[in-house]
Amino acid sequence: MASRDRLLTFHPRIVCAMSAGMGLSLIAVFGVIWFRLSPADRATFDWFQRITLLAFFGAVLWILYRMSTLRVTAYPDRLRVRNVFKSYTLKWSEVTALRFRPGDAWLQLFDAADNRIGILAVQASEGARATRAAKQLAAVAREHGAGARPIPGT
Repeated sequence: MASRDRLLTFHPRIVCAMSAGMGLSLIAVFGVIWFRLSPADRATFDWFQRITLLAFFGAVLWILYRMSTLRVTAYPDRLRVRNVFKSYTLKWSEVTALRFRPGDAWLQLFDAADNRIGILAVQASEGARATRAAKQLAAVAREHGAGARPIPGT
């Protein structure tokens, strides 16, 4: 979908910077350690140990990559949330509430099935920037039909 169709996109700067810094540090530290080992010491690692080290290294780098790409994007017909391990796409009619109270680590979304989804892109560590994003997202949500549904029989 074209970027002009997006109503709002937010991603945390601090988490992205920290993830990038940690990833580069990890590469540097492991690289220095590996190349500082003597050829005889490196030869003691069999193929299984090397694959295990690379798999662990790759998993950590993948998690850091996913952390650096956290985002929430509002479209006219839906909301896309990209968290570390899972992404969500919700129609506005499925969003019943957004909550970002003082002391919350990140924005909370409640859906029509009463599930709570943390929107990790809007984090308290971003301070006033995150608060503004939460308010803007809530306004966009209200404009597009999101909100609490009346309880039948009350």
